[in-house]
Amino acid sequence: MKKQTSLFLALVVASALAITGCSKAETSDSATSASCAKADLATVASGKLTIATGEPAYYPWILDDAPETGTGFEGAVAYAVAKQLGFSNDEVTWVRTTFDGAVAPGEKNFDFNLQQFSITPERQEVVDFSSPYYTAPQAIVSYEGSKIAGKTSIADLKNAKLGAAVGTTSLDAIENQIGIKPQVFNDNAAGVSALKNGQIDGLVVDLPTAFYLSGVEVDKGIIVGQLPSTGSGDQFGLLLAKDSALTACVSAAVDAITADGTLAAITEKWLATETGSAVLKP
Repeated sequence: MKKQTSLFLALVVASALAITGCSKAETSDSATSASCAKADLATVASGKLTIATGEPAYYPWILDDAPETGTGFEGAVAYAVAKQLGFSNDEVTWVRTTFDGAVAPGEKNFDFNLQQFSITPERQEVVDFSSPYYTAPQAIVSYEGSKIAGKTSIADLKNAKLGAAVGTTSLDAIENQIGIKPQVFNDNAAGVSALKNGQIDGLVVDLPTAFYLSGVEVDKGIIVGQLPSTGSGDQFGLLLAKDSALTACVSAAVDAITADGTLAAITEKWLATETGSAVLKP
């Protein structure tokens, strides 16, 4: 996936915002009290579902800046939610927004927007979020030819030198999931420097940050693998206008594709198999 390196640049913003805390999405109505029949949905354009993403949109969230293809993690999620709401692919319209513009208060020209928006209490004051469609796991960044390149299990990492930024869940993951003593850095930048200088074998960060670091910051960077999910981590939600009449139904759609395994299959395909960052075995 190194040919996609230039597409990782947008993850600078996503990764910076991912540091903030996460919370359960709040909705203006319950799904049971609102009709989620397609004909009853108050969409921006009658009979159409208008979905927004960034301009440009980046791998692995959207492939080739073409969300209409449904390729890439968020492209696939968008069409799965649309299908659950009753919209066919040709009834989906895409628009582009900036990240900051989307999270600002005010009217929206989309029904929902997805470009790695972390669900935070501060944002929930001015916009709505669906139920989470992604919880970021921890991942290990290294480089081709390193001591841990090609390792496939946590057991293979017991003698590795791994580092993480102070006060992060990444630091806890090294201690609690891998079971070794980590090297601690003031921030990810210091950890990257240590990795480049050979002081550590790998740097543990959340997966969105790992995509960026391995694609942009680290020469011949790789993601060794993801740590098994613990159910905690930064959560992404579909963003809607504050008090949108669609929030409950969009959340119900996300819940449905979560329950039937669709979301898990999309996650495995686009954030593990296609990116070469499989979950490490115990």
